[in-house]
Amino acid sequence: MNKKYILFFLFGLLSITISAQSLAEAKALYEKGEYEEAKPAFKKLVKTQPGNGNYNLWYGVCCLETGEPAEALKHLESAVKRRVPSGQLYLARAYNDLYRFEDAIETYETYISDLRKRKRSTEEAEQLLEKSKSNLRMLKGVEEVCFIDSFVVDKEKFLDAYKISPESGKLFMYDTYFNDSGKEGGTVYETELGNKLYYSEMQPDSTLSILSRNKLLDKWSDGSLLPGSINEAMNADYPYVLTDGITIYCASDGPGSMG
Repeated sequence: MNKKYILFFLFGLLSITISAQSLAEAKALYEKGEYEEAKPAFKKLVKTQPGNGNYNLWYGVCCLETGEPAEALKHLESAVKRRVPSGQLYLARAYNDLYRFEDAIETYETYISDLRKRKRSTEEAEQLLEKSKSNLRMLKGVEEVCFIDSFVVDKEKFLDAYKISPESGKLFMYDTYFNDSGKEGGTVYETELGNKLYYSEMQPDSTLSILSRNKLLDKWSDGSLLPGSINEAMNADYPYVLTDGITIYCASDGPGSMG
């Protein structure tokens, strides 16, 4: 019997030691911003102790920083319920990433109020709050879209399946249109007459910008960056010009956009 008790004690001690080492390693990775590497350990810890607020916060932040806001949400909500410091900040970010802007605004405002009570800086939180407010205004300005049908295609063949009328021009993938350029880009739009191009191309700073080219007899001119605010964003891509020749649509992830 004594041997059994000793064996059980040693096994329990070994388990505690392994858990402690895993937690220490995970926290070290977390502090260095290596969230993908830290996430598996925190996931195991949350499963073993689902009521631990810190474990929920750390795992939730790892999910949020690795592009999984939906998975992060319930864990960050759990952390906030248990009053874990900074939980509100990350919970508000998760709401924002999930387009729940009203919840994000409310959570940011509560967080800012708490910071003021503790006489802490609110600058970062106030900037994020204004971003969520801006996102909410933009979302309210979007028309309701009704999907009648949908189907799944490979990313590389997306534009082949996307049909537009001949008078609306043509769309191409950058690699298909400029197959020997040695550069990288997003999409290319060619006007109906085939005399002008609008396209996104990778710049020296590793961001995408939109350029245009004009047809000169039998060859294209050099690319010119579009003027104005279009290329002020971090990335600008997917150009499309209406038949009026002056109205351009594109996607960007600048500070004034939703990404």
